[in-house]
Amino acid sequence: MANLHPNVVCLLALLLWLPVTVAQERPNIVPPNIVLIVVDDIGYSDFGAFGGEIETPHIDALAERGARFTNFHAASSCAPTRAMLLTGVDNHIAGVGSMRELMPFSHRGKPGYSGVLNDRVETIATRLQAAGYRTSIAGKWHLGTESRNLPPARGFDYSFIQADSGADNFEMRPYLPMKPEAYWYRNGERLAALPADFYSSRYFVDTTIEHLALTQAQQKPFFAYVAFQANHTPIQSPARFVDEYRGRYLEGWEAVRRARIQKMKAAGIISEQATLAPGFLQQDWNALSQQQQYFEARRMQAYAGMATAMDHQVGRLVEYLQEIGEYDNTVFLVLSDNGAVANEPYESEFARSWLEARYHREVETLGEKGSWVAAGRNWGRVANTPLSGQKFSASEGGVRVPLIISGMPLIRPGMLSHAFVHVTDIAPTVLEIAGLNPDTAAAEKEPIAGASVVVLFEDGAQALRAADEPIGYEFSGNAALYRGDFKLMRNQAPAGDGLWRLFNIKQDPGETVDLSSRRPDLYQSMQQDYMAYTQRTGVLPMPENYSLNRQVALNALIFVYLPRYLPYAVGVMLLFAAFLAFWRSRRSEPGK
Repeated sequence: MANLHPNVVCLLALLLWLPVTVAQERPNIVPPNIVLIVVDDIGYSDFGAFGGEIETPHIDALAERGARFTNFHAASSCAPTRAMLLTGVDNHIAGVGSMRELMPFSHRGKPGYSGVLNDRVETIATRLQAAGYRTSIAGKWHLGTESRNLPPARGFDYSFIQADSGADNFEMRPYLPMKPEAYWYRNGERLAALPADFYSSRYFVDTTIEHLALTQAQQKPFFAYVAFQANHTPIQSPARFVDEYRGRYLEGWEAVRRARIQKMKAAGIISEQATLAPGFLQQDWNALSQQQQYFEARRMQAYAGMATAMDHQVGRLVEYLQEIGEYDNTVFLVLSDNGAVANEPYESEFARSWLEARYHREVETLGEKGSWVAAGRNWGRVANTPLSGQKFSASEGGVRVPLIISGMPLIRPGMLSHAFVHVTDIAPTVLEIAGLNPDTAAAEKEPIAGASVVVLFEDGAQALRAADEPIGYEFSGNAALYRGDFKLMRNQAPAGDGLWRLFNIKQDPGETVDLSSRRPDLYQSMQQDYMAYTQRTGVLPMPENYSLNRQVALNALIFVYLPRYLPYAVGVMLLFAAFLAFWRSRRSEPGK
């Protein structure tokens, strides 16, 4: 082997890895297992492998063994990302043009705006199940609770899911007043209770391992989708993981951001020449009282603890696969569904009063069971270092997230790819890893739009797409059009001013220099591409004066609380009317 040409060695490795496509000719070839890990609201630089100081040794080990993709783009919110992730189809075509919680009244029921997966698309779980894979999901679903949209109808043999946008991580209760209850399901049946010692990250891995153990005798490959709630609000973790960080983060958010940038440059995640988003002013931290600084440090300690607790569970899954001899035949994909959130619900009087009635905010037990805290405006921005924007925005901080693929023999350990990769590329990648043809779908289903990234494993320096191929994106009026190194981007209020801007996100990932006046032809051409994208996918314009917070409150009131409590209200009114009629009849009797 030592004298063979490198290309011959790569070809031999590829032939040894090809699974189902050659299984009939070579029945001893075992298709690889696939583990898809989606973390929630983790920022671009949170993982240690992407420059963060948060301890994520097990995810970092997967990165060292595999490949990191530094230019990977998802949607800016959870449900549209998950729709594209599982189908390889644009979120509007898949039915998730918006989430039900945020959707304006004028969009509800329109094509592409059901808020759940529609019947036009087929999931990779369905494809893998048909190819002989054992399929399971444990974690956040957020793609519908109708029977046709729960995991059993979407290709999963086993499922334990949280069906909402989020939930408490220790108890069965909602995390915000969007719903009066939290909705959990096992194999399509709604649960009435959670285990007494429940913690989301641990239980998601527990139930995944249990299913693998119960079905191991089938001797079939498996597809395990583990969708953590970490690090979605509320930030919660077992105390021991938060305690690992006591005494840290007291230097303030700007110091942490600078250290991340230095580490990212040293690792090659970003180049020395890249223009980065403006940072914070250290005097903003110094202007806080000592008590405020301590609270902010504790907030970030809880955030880091939650991420480390999740990583610990990834390590448990890896250890189990090593024990049963399946680790070396398992491919891992690890990604975040969107950038970190950078807001403070306690600034809303309505949300604050609801939270204060149900959760505590004691600083010494922040992040533990019964407490409620968010990443906050400043630490949320640190999580997205060195990018601008946050979750819900079309800025890079909202949509550029870490992606790690590990376990493929063709990958040079520790390799980096700076090629533009989109979330619709995950589905065809998974199918190709399994030996299936991504272009072969049921005749009545939408074809996959993404491209498999397997080709990048052999040469991480190459591009996945032609420089003139446009990729469109829209969610709640915040929109982008990617073409080569360029990005046309618009954010509506409150994330922006509604104006289109043009950036070179290779040279300027911080989106600091608007090129629209310098490149007017490109600016106009990409706007035309975006219009073509909206016509092809059915993107609807947002109503004037749309307010996300107001719409969330109205949708919760009209579509959740009113149907739930109206029958009781009507019953009370009928009883009162009957009593009033009886009272009047008695009053009208002679002698009364």
